[in-house]
Amino acid sequence: MGKVEEIERQIQTLSAAEFSELREWLLNRDWRQWDAQIESDLSAGKLDDLASKALAEHKGGKSRPI
Repeated sequence: MGKVEEIERQIQTLSAAEFSELREWLLNRDWRQWDAQIESDLSAGKLDDLASKALAEHKGGKSRPI
């Protein structure tokens, strides 16, 4: 049995409160990884073209308030 299968098996045994705690931990970890990836992409300039295009469209009146 692989690691993931073992983890899945163990998750099945958690109480509702334990599962909720695990879900919250996983969500927080996922968001931290997402934030780190965005920061890395920003620092590397990977989003510069996208930002320039968005700003140009905004200046051209192609945006609307949200």
